Amino acid sequence: QLTMSLNSSTLLNEENPQGSKRNTQCLESLELQTPSSFQDNPLQQLQLASQEVLEKAKKSGRSKCPRCSSSRMFYCYTCFVPVETVPTKEIPTVKLPLKIDIIKHPNETDGKSTAVHAKLLAPDDVTIYKYPCIPEYEEKRHEIALIFPGPNSISVKDIAFHLQKYTKKGVYDNDDDCSREPFLKQAKIEPKEEKNLNECISSNKSEGTRLKKIIFIDSTWNQTNKIITDERLQGLLQIELKTRKTCFWRHQKGKPDTYLSTIEAIYYFLVDYHQEILKEKYKGQYDNLLFFFSFMYTLIKNAKCCAGKE
Repeated sequence: QLTMSLNSSTLLNEENPQGSKRNTQCLESLELQTPSSFQDNPLQQLQLASQEVLEKAKKSGRSKCPRCSSSRMFYCYTCFVPVETVPTKEIPTVKLPLKIDIIKHPNETDGKSTAVHAKLLAPDDVTIYKYPCIPEYEEKRHEIALIFPGPNSISVKDIAFHLQKYTKKGVYDNDDDCSREPFLKQAKIEPKEEKNLNECISSNKSEGTRLKKIIFIDSTWNQTNKIITDERLQGLLQIELKTRKTCFWRHQKGKPDTYLSTIEAIYYFLVDYHQEILKEKYKGQYDNLLFFFSFMYTLIKNAKCCAGKE
């Protein structure tokens, strides 16, 4: 899916302190147990930073957000920062190969969204917008794509091929000085300057097939139509992730298991992009994007086991 969201309150009961206390007691009784159902945990092979800081925060319970002072567990989903019991220096930072914009539906509950994970773990490369306050993308459409499953969507490996159509139309990065006016109108230049100009032109053409930003929509499937039909997103290349199955515990009833939560979609896209487009062997570079997700997955699995639901 495009964007289902993490509901830490499912387990931790953000709105129900009594439920939170019961769940905490239940989890503490299971700390030394490893249910057999966890043997096939699809997140077990991730190369993650130590989650000891989250274990400690879980034991100490809810804490204050250092910015708004709201009571939260692990992080503040409105300020996009860890709570006081989770030192920022103990949270891993992930560097991404391109920029990510997340467009969040206004009715998507903040406390249930996994989009915040991306902002917490890759703060320099991720921006979250609340619809309808989103950027204008038209002038940059030759270097931007949108993750969305639909009839016109392509796979990650076909990105470069499909972006070429924008290059053929002569659409280049307007921020580049050497492409701001038609080359035929350039003043007469010396051979040395001509060489530099040709290098710049060549660079522009190669950049024309290079993705620089990817957009994700953070909403339930039923909320998506309002965003995807927005005129500011029309004409963008659409990419679908068809081969991954979600581990999300709030999977939407009646939807395929290939509909991923927001953070899963970001992670799997980057893994595919690294291998298919950058042509590099994947060695776990983006695994820490699932730092919070994998921890919550295990907590909820444990809680369900404790409650006799599995």
